[in-house]
Amino acid sequence: MGLGPGAQTRRRAARLLAETLKQRKTLDQVFSGSEELAGLERRDAGFVRAMVIGAFRELGRYDAALAGLVERPLETLDPLVLSFLRIGAVQLWRLDAPVHAAVGETVAAAKADPASARAGGLVNAVLRRASEAREAFEDAPIEAVWPDWLWARMTADLGAEKAGALARAQLDLPELHLTALDPAATAEALGGTCLPGGSLVLPMGRVDEVEGYGEGTWWVQDAAAALPARLLNARPGEHVLDLCAAPGGKTLQLAAAGAHVTALDRSAGRLKRLHENLARTGLGERVDVVCADARTFAPAEKFDAILVDAPCSALGTLARHPEGAWIKRPGDLEGFLPLQGEILRHALGLLKPGGRLVYCVCTPLRAEGADVVHAVLEAGLARREPIMSSEIAGFEPCLTEAGDLLTLPAAGRRHDAFYIARLTPAG
Repeated sequence: MGLGPGAQTRRRAARLLAETLKQRKTLDQVFSGSEELAGLERRDAGFVRAMVIGAFRELGRYDAALAGLVERPLETLDPLVLSFLRIGAVQLWRLDAPVHAAVGETVAAAKADPASARAGGLVNAVLRRASEAREAFEDAPIEAVWPDWLWARMTADLGAEKAGALARAQLDLPELHLTALDPAATAEALGGTCLPGGSLVLPMGRVDEVEGYGEGTWWVQDAAAALPARLLNARPGEHVLDLCAAPGGKTLQLAAAGAHVTALDRSAGRLKRLHENLARTGLGERVDVVCADARTFAPAEKFDAILVDAPCSALGTLARHPEGAWIKRPGDLEGFLPLQGEILRHALGLLKPGGRLVYCVCTPLRAEGADVVHAVLEAGLARREPIMSSEIAGFEPCLTEAGDLLTLPAAGRRHDAFYIARLTPAG
């Protein structure tokens, strides 16, 4: 007799969780075209996603609590067996699934999988203990949300208080933020709320089912991610370069402001998304799309303004992509640092005299943000153009003493963590 739907969803969730950790891919990459999700009804697929994303949202806290319920170190368990334990814990401690379903269906799924069948008794025993041990999870420290190396890195850069606030922000489901061509009309039509800076907030749901998606009157964009293009202050008729542009949210903003935009990215695959967004919004006539390396791009003419959204660790987006903390290794971050500096230095040389540049990264780490900007300032390649509080409605507390932005989420502010600086070329 085959597995019932309940056990099937748990088996698929455990396998997706284990696959993501093994292959160190993003959940978007793993979910896209996944055989584990293929053929599932929408409700079942949603439940699978909820279990996997929920596990990553507090992976270290689940492990800290489970460690006290297993008689051997967790790292000695087969990865799939550990995934079944984590999936069961998510159901018991966060999704409030009935105990008989969370335990029984997860155990049935583990026993049915050849890779974990022999550990079915262990999964059963541990999850039954877990059903009465919710306090162990609730008492797990907030720093366990991330691997030890990441907590150490965050606290070194931000301090324990701000790092803790960033970690706590990861526990909440993210909001759906939009940028709209007509914010007031879109907010009224969709029942959304306008934030002070102009972004919209909607309840999280299926994006392609929200009114206006096909017509291109809005696009998904985190409220903090919308700031760099606004701070560039592109004007109608200006020639603006958007470096590392895909999937195109900032390009759309610049084109909507009336600028003629060159949108550059070295990934042809990612540029497909940009082309789709341009077609959907009808802004393609104002945009030239270029597939090239941002470090060597040699245009015929220089630009009035440049936006550099540099490749980075993306550790400021963990509330939306919590797996990022667990699929990265400490050495991965170092690979971005020379690339960021090279792109910024080259971009400064592509500006017209008196031009302006905004540099941003979706990470709060100093090495990827403030240190990169400090290096070009120290080298005499640029001057800082301080961001003013009057330009960042709703984000005033995020202004640094130097005049840059570090958009750490806080009470009443649920958004990504971006570092943003505005520069002008020296001389």
